[in-house]
Amino acid sequence: MIASLALHGPVQVELILVKEQNGVQFTASTLTDPSGGPVERETWGKKIDFLLSVIGFAVDLANVWRFPYLCYKNGGGAFLVPYMFFMVIAGMPLFYMELALGQYNREGAAGVWKICPIFKGVGYTVILISLYVGFYYNVIISWALFYLFSSFTSELPWVHCNNTWNSPNCSDWAHNSSINDSHKATPAQEYFERGVLHIQDSGGIDDLGKPRWQLTSCLAVVIVLLYFSLWKGVKTSGKVVWITATMPYLVLTVLLIRGVTLPGAMDGIRAYLSVDFLRLCDAQVWIEAATQICFSLGVGFGVLIAFSSYNKFSNNCYRDAIITSSINSLTSFFSGFVVFSFLGYMSHKHNVPLDKVARDGAGLVFVIYPEAIATLPGSSVWAVIFFIMLLTLGIDSAMGGMESVITGLIDEFKCLHKHRELFTLFIVVSTFLISLFCVTNGGMYVFTLLDHFAAGTSILFGVLIEAIGIAWFYGVDRFSDDIEEMIGHRPGLYWRLCWKFVSPCFLLFMVVVSFATFNPPSYGSYTFPTWANMVGWCLAISSMSMVPLYAIYKLCSLPGKFCDRIAYAITPETEHHLVDNGEVRQFTVRVHLSTTQTTSS
Repeated sequence: MIASLALHGPVQVELILVKEQNGVQFTASTLTDPSGGPVERETWGKKIDFLLSVIGFAVDLANVWRFPYLCYKNGGGAFLVPYMFFMVIAGMPLFYMELALGQYNREGAAGVWKICPIFKGVGYTVILISLYVGFYYNVIISWALFYLFSSFTSELPWVHCNNTWNSPNCSDWAHNSSINDSHKATPAQEYFERGVLHIQDSGGIDDLGKPRWQLTSCLAVVIVLLYFSLWKGVKTSGKVVWITATMPYLVLTVLLIRGVTLPGAMDGIRAYLSVDFLRLCDAQVWIEAATQICFSLGVGFGVLIAFSSYNKFSNNCYRDAIITSSINSLTSFFSGFVVFSFLGYMSHKHNVPLDKVARDGAGLVFVIYPEAIATLPGSSVWAVIFFIMLLTLGIDSAMGGMESVITGLIDEFKCLHKHRELFTLFIVVSTFLISLFCVTNGGMYVFTLLDHFAAGTSILFGVLIEAIGIAWFYGVDRFSDDIEEMIGHRPGLYWRLCWKFVSPCFLLFMVVVSFATFNPPSYGSYTFPTWANMVGWCLAISSMSMVPLYAIYKLCSLPGKFCDRIAYAITPETEHHLVDNGEVRQFTVRVHLSTTQTTSS
């Protein structure tokens, strides 16, 4: 009854809610702040700042270099069937869940677990994953910046084979037929691997060499941009996204208009959209669609929780979830037209099948696309436009990842609140120092290892535990009550069923598939040594282990008998006074256990 009165009384005033959700202790009828006064939480300057930040984070390089290729490879338009299916049953529900979780609790990824303290470890899991991703994701942006600087020339440097970095195997498309397929390399390919990465000067991951000053300088510029975008919190990042989140759409539209005028463009677009429903009989198509949904929306990185925690309490997070997740998927689909108009052009120009030029990942945006642009009139201008788009696509996603780390730790360790600028500097500089391993001669091997292990199985595991904690321990009904308190109406039956049954089952399936289909990383013909794979697994396990380690720590640090400890660990911190009361302690334990049993049946 005390908790009920507290929730339906003082939380009507937003200041009181903020106090409650920032470590305020309950008495019989009042809230008091142990630090001596209320701590107001910063909010977004405008609603559009939040929407652009979420869209900017979710819409990243993968929308351009991953989705179009998957669509082409897996049945064209038919791929949209499993993609939309998994979007509806898992993508949107999980997206909505994280926005609501952050907005109601007004905390970062770790702090929100005051609703069920035993699961706070999953908050540290996603914070670690976001930090690990920052170690190599910023390097991609530095590559784009390097290409941008290199584009300010009358002739692009990846056009010919007469440069100092070229090998005897370099040959442009017109003469490739005379070179064995296993050895031929285009000027654009050699520029990326030998001119930018200098991978020819490394014998493998155990022969990295020193950081290259050109890429190090670009990486330093990226870090400076990130710092001054984040140092004042959402006051600064909310303004930066007006450029970084909108610029890609402008550039994609310009590139599409130019692309569809090129010869062969329509053939590429037809290949992109061609429907082959027989491909849906292949289980791998469904697995790749599910994987794409998991990673494209950005769920599980703690970013959505961090961003939504700066919303006003009454903000309509339901509408935001629908709008932003839909825009993300539409952007992926739209970018396919841009990509395949140019791939069709390349196929036509060099008279080769489309599958010879279609690829995903870094090879698309740093090899194939630059090569296509180099053949256009005014190629330098188009290259500048394209790499500005890549730069903005990467910056706002990197901002989101860093904000997840900063907000998550500042909210957990209150002493950092007054020193946000210094703490932000510490985080970005630390990220920069680790990233230096990725800009050495053998940096691509470190990059590949991090990309393979930092946020693969571990991110799926994190979201799975997050979904279980909310749906099965905190409770879907209670979570729905929280949402009703914010936006005035409860989530429908569909959302509640997805949160409780469908999404957890989907995530459990994805975790199992991720382990079952695991392949060791490789780069070209290079196979990573056993010790490197062990380091990769240690990286992945280090984040996942936060869940059981924190649970054990919490149970050991709480007072009382084992049953009392469990009661404390799965009871929201704002209701621990109920467990303290001997008259209701066993009742509280019984309520939670019966709830678990009911939901399990």
